[in-house]
Amino acid sequence: MPPNTKDTTGVLYESDAQVDSGLSTELSNTKTTDGRKLELVWFNIVLFLILHISSLYGVWLLFTSATWTTFVLFSPAVVVTILGVSGGAHRLWAHRTFKANTPLKLIFLFLNTLAFQDAVYYWARDHRVHHKYTETDADPYNSKRGWFFAHIGWLCCRKHPEVVEKGKQIDLSDLEADPLIMFQKKYYLLLMPIICFVLPTVVPMYLWGESLNVSWHVMTLLRWCISLNLIWTVNSSAHMHGMRPYDKNICPVDQSFLIFFHVGEGYHNYHHVFPWDYKSAELGKYSQDVTTKFIEFMAYLGWAYDLKSVSLDSVKQRAQRTGDGSHPVWGWGDKDQLKEDVGVTTISHHRNGK
Repeated sequence: MPPNTKDTTGVLYESDAQVDSGLSTELSNTKTTDGRKLELVWFNIVLFLILHISSLYGVWLLFTSATWTTFVLFSPAVVVTILGVSGGAHRLWAHRTFKANTPLKLIFLFLNTLAFQDAVYYWARDHRVHHKYTETDADPYNSKRGWFFAHIGWLCCRKHPEVVEKGKQIDLSDLEADPLIMFQKKYYLLLMPIICFVLPTVVPMYLWGESLNVSWHVMTLLRWCISLNLIWTVNSSAHMHGMRPYDKNICPVDQSFLIFFHVGEGYHNYHHVFPWDYKSAELGKYSQDVTTKFIEFMAYLGWAYDLKSVSLDSVKQRAQRTGDGSHPVWGWGDKDQLKEDVGVTTISHHRNGK
């Protein structure tokens, strides 16, 4: 077992002989901030202010001026937008919880670009760093800096030097070997404005006669704003307010009452304990979310395969022991992932001949 160090926290591997052997003290030393003064990025701050003010106007338009078609399709549009991050950037590429064929990858890349939360390459890099160095200065959205910082503040200032340094060390070879990921990365600044802003504005106008004003403020800005904030809530609230049934020694929490709004990312305590599980949640009723169902439907079609999950017995044992004394991993294939964890992982929906 790799030793605990002051620069790694996160997923915990428990040993019965090491329960309460000092890990909580070690975490208390690492989960701090050095008090460095934030270097504000005013360009981002102004843009976010404009976005949120415009989105408030979009809410008013949605209920007063939008056509019934726009009103009915707005919520599905938000869900589909989040799916590009939750199912694509997060579960497929950041954690490698399953594999996808080329058509499904293209769908996820399109939806991810629609979500405009940066290219998959950069999103996955920052998220892997987040899991490897949770609640330290190397965590891009360190919740120890406060709810606002973890929610949106981290995008309004320069990255902490530790985030940059650890980001250079994280393994991204799998992403760099994927030509589709590198294509999106290379042409992101061209693809993103068209897919995230132009298409959501033009399509409602031409398909069902929506006005330019409503299309822009509702289907484009409000959709984008809501999807951003729902995903940001996983970084902020889901690291502060809720239960820790799988590991009481880490900050991430489970927020079942927000599972619908998070499109399956509400069980965050579970996710930080078992980040390679394609469900991001426990078996049974806890896995019935939109992202999981979409992945399973794609598996039924044969487009998604090698779905990884953790056995119920392993989950139960982990919950009973609380997991003191382990080591962090960002997802499947991490060099620090323990053989014990690999051994209890179930891979389903194998591709024929593989």
